[in-house]
Amino acid sequence: MSFDTLKLDKGLYTSSKGFTAALEEADPSENYIGTELEGLDAYQRQLKRFDIKVSGKNSDSISKFFQTTDSAALFPEYVSRAVLQGIEEEDKLSKILATTTNIDSLDYRSISSIPNSDYELATVGEGAYIPQTVIKSNDKLTRLHKRGRTLVASYEAIKFQKLDLFTITLKRIGSYIAQSQFKDALEALTDGITSTELANDSLTYSDMVGIWEAMEPYRLSTIIAGTAEIAAMLGISEFKDSHAGLDFHGTGKMVTPFGAEILSYPGISGECIVGLDNGYALEKVQAGEVLTEYDKLIDRQLERATISTICGFTRLYDDAVKVFEYPEGE
Repeated sequence: MSFDTLKLDKGLYTSSKGFTAALEEADPSENYIGTELEGLDAYQRQLKRFDIKVSGKNSDSISKFFQTTDSAALFPEYVSRAVLQGIEEEDKLSKILATTTNIDSLDYRSISSIPNSDYELATVGEGAYIPQTVIKSNDKLTRLHKRGRTLVASYEAIKFQKLDLFTITLKRIGSYIAQSQFKDALEALTDGITSTELANDSLTYSDMVGIWEAMEPYRLSTIIAGTAEIAAMLGISEFKDSHAGLDFHGTGKMVTPFGAEILSYPGISGECIVGLDNGYALEKVQAGEVLTEYDKLIDRQLERATISTICGFTRLYDDAVKVFEYPEGE
């Protein structure tokens, strides 16, 4: 079956695989290797089929999606992809995740492993006891949060708006979702973690070394801090050498002597700094990616049509996360 004869309807959205995967199954991209359509996924081929331009100065209006019942079925996927683009552009979350788990229910328990001795594996003689690591399900369910926005607009009011402009609005929704998810992730990372007091009442190079040292046996891969704390890091003389300065001025990327990535989060509580090993610290649990009320969007009922994500976070290894604060009273 060719891409330009496919029947498109709401049923593609109800597939357990998701819209794009269901469309790919019906119209595999491998069939287009060596053709002018190579490099496009099944959804992008449908946009080409109906000559819908979603970006650029010559982008079409929203009404172009609703010329036929088949092309209307593409509109919710356009919305989802635009929101996802906004999430990806705002992305900090992926830099602190060890893994992402996809689930098809709202109940989920992660696992944890408990070593019964030191992390170092000593030599074991013949017939001697081998230290064990116990793996078990967590006692608590991972708490999932639904984050999103509701579109409130009549089709008549927006049908002549250009898709390029509408995409910007949808990307902004994605940006809000990404910020909320990062907040949820940070709360999961630090919940119940006892903070360590820094040696000085203002950030120094020795404090940074202390943060790096405290992460053993994990590595310090990522630092999360507020704007003021990151500004203090930029003021440390060891960060002012010529190579670090050139890189920061040229790319905006701060260099640390530990190779740790620094993430700014203005909403972090108090004068604290979070250090973590992103290979072991956090699991993201999600029920799908971007969820849209596809039936309303296809039927042009944009009023009260929601766009959302459902996800939660579980801290995997407590020792892979450290919270540092300035001395109390300073």
